[in-house]
Amino acid sequence: MKLPKLENPGGDFWGGLAAMMVALPSAIAYGVTIYSVFGGAHVAMGALAGILGATAIGIVASTFGGTKRLISAPCAPAAAVVSAFAIEAARSGTPVDTTLLLLTLLGLLAGLMQVLFGVLRLGRLIKYMPYTVVSGYLSGVGLIIIGSQVPKLLGTPKGMYFWASLAAPESWRWQGIVVGAVTIVVMVGAPRVTKAVPAAILGLMAGVAAYFGLGLLDPALLTLQGNTLVVGALGGGGGSGSFFDGLVVRWSALTEVSLQQLQMLAIPALTLAVLLSIDTLKSCVVLDALTRSRHDSNRELIGQGLGNLASGAIGGIPGAGTMGATLVNVSGGASSSFSGMIEGMLSLLVFLLLTGLISWVPVSALAGLLIVIGVRMIDRNSLQYLKSRSTILDFLVIAAVIGTALTVSLIAASGVGIVLAVILFIREQIGGSIIRRKLLGNETFSKRVRTHAEMEILTEKGSRAAIVELQGSLFFGTADQLYRTLEPDLKTRDFLILDMRRIQTVDVTAAHLLEQIKDMLAERNGFLIFSQIPDNLPSGRDLQQYFGQVGLLHSDGPVRVFPTQDDALEWVEDRIIHDAALLRDEEIALELHEVELFAGRKEQTLAALEQCMEKRHVAAGATIFSRGDAGDELFLIRLGAVRIVLPLSDRQSHHLGTFGRGAFFGEMAFLDGDPRSANAVAFVDTELYVLSRRAFDTFADEHKKLGLRLMEGIASVLASRLRYTNAELRVLES
Repeated sequence: MKLPKLENPGGDFWGGLAAMMVALPSAIAYGVTIYSVFGGAHVAMGALAGILGATAIGIVASTFGGTKRLISAPCAPAAAVVSAFAIEAARSGTPVDTTLLLLTLLGLLAGLMQVLFGVLRLGRLIKYMPYTVVSGYLSGVGLIIIGSQVPKLLGTPKGMYFWASLAAPESWRWQGIVVGAVTIVVMVGAPRVTKAVPAAILGLMAGVAAYFGLGLLDPALLTLQGNTLVVGALGGGGGSGSFFDGLVVRWSALTEVSLQQLQMLAIPALTLAVLLSIDTLKSCVVLDALTRSRHDSNRELIGQGLGNLASGAIGGIPGAGTMGATLVNVSGGASSSFSGMIEGMLSLLVFLLLTGLISWVPVSALAGLLIVIGVRMIDRNSLQYLKSRSTILDFLVIAAVIGTALTVSLIAASGVGIVLAVILFIREQIGGSIIRRKLLGNETFSKRVRTHAEMEILTEKGSRAAIVELQGSLFFGTADQLYRTLEPDLKTRDFLILDMRRIQTVDVTAAHLLEQIKDMLAERNGFLIFSQIPDNLPSGRDLQQYFGQVGLLHSDGPVRVFPTQDDALEWVEDRIIHDAALLRDEEIALELHEVELFAGRKEQTLAALEQCMEKRHVAAGATIFSRGDAGDELFLIRLGAVRIVLPLSDRQSHHLGTFGRGAFFGEMAFLDGDPRSANAVAFVDTELYVLSRRAFDTFADEHKKLGLRLMEGIASVLASRLRYTNAELRVLES
């Protein structure tokens, strides 16, 4: 991996410094939260674990993750999951040294999983976690953080949790309450006064100042030894004290860890890895929007995983990319990922130089800081979902996630949220209509231009065909809806066209239903016809190939597949007209008197007109004329078919219509003499009568009545086409 370029060292330094001032107090507080489970003697160890976590994650994740300006440090989700695991281990009677080792292994395993996520390129998938799950989870974490900090704010003894501490006011310590309240008030109100110094720093400084102010009234508060109201001595500023000795002892307890205990780590580690990854990538997405940049999600996961591995190796707590410190970093002028490394190095420098000061940080001040963070994590906007019936179920998902997080575990909350979100998605898919539009064959017509007699047949007999446009997901949840909608047509229609262009997914249940529909149509010698089957669904599946694999498509079966709905409709129309005996002689070229335009005219007059015409053969695929060509000929089709297309680009064109045997085209240039407005291409081998305007004018001078009737005939056919088009548009609008 390439190291970042140092483009703006001044901005990176000041941004990293400001970010450290935000991230470090929170990291200390998270560490204290986790380690205080083991008693007051371990509080200082927790503060140190938070500092080391901020150092290792800040330096390593920024080096290998590569997302510019992102600050990584210990975070609330990590504190919630790890402290919940520690509480459960303590309740089960696991020795403290063994539990501490399990916490280290938990962070290491989560980091390893994050690296694996990145290697397997799962970064994009993790970002697709439903919003309701993320909202409920973060709100649950916020409430857990608040619940875990209230006893520390009140100063109750170890082992008293939220409800028990509230019910025992005699065990409260008013000094801690005052310090915590001052911290909260200043942290909440500081942004209204100044934004130059982070509110967390001002709140913590105010809490420390309040503590020492109370110490002037009670000298016992100024004693470090045995004082449970402060963090206490960290020890070993250079790395040779009790913490690192304890780390060695912790690893020596590895032989006491049972296989069952290691198995207990799997689910919590997976939950922690997923949540840290979501927290990081969510911050990256927001950062991209603010800075108009683009992060590499998989590389960032690898970097975060390596950072958590490094943190665990030196006894720090896990973390992720954090939004608050990142925003401060951006506003401080940072422009690269060096700012994250600077934040980590400054955290270490603070530890080395200010160990004595950190020892005097009040626990209740840290609790107040975390309570504010916890309150801000609660998604109050989700209450808006209660105002609308359409979103109340989404709110219930959020509430279920929160409830599960508070009563069972964060691990179970994630699973419950995802399951409920999937159920809601299926419900919404089922609630929507799989049918976009349904028309009959006498309500809409293909682009094939028919003779008047053919159109009368289609108007009368076209109801033998039903055209159904599908949409959305065709799966087990919507298959019954499709069958109930089509059931009446399956008993009366001979042709069922299913337009598939808007279909997103098809499962085995839906494929089996289509097989049943095919069999029901086949019993009546009918056809199931698919049009515009997507080459690739969003899932990447080739739908036509899938239909073949499940046995729906057979070369000799009653199923047809066409590239467009118009092609399918044209095929159906040909069969309906053929059954009406109008296309029995379709392979024979028409004579002039058989053309509908000249029906009933005198043979001698038609013979004279034919002398003025050219008979022309055009091979399939040949161009008869192109857009912009000069020409005044009227073309009558004796045999074959001609497609009129409008060119859109060198590679694309729009199909305007298909003219078949007995129809005419080119009438616009014949009437007004302007250049051709579209291309005419022979669809199959075609025989034409070609009548130029000059030849017609000469003929009309001698046969005025026929010339007039020809013009009237052209006008009548054009009017008839317009009437059918208008009728079709009215049906489509309804």
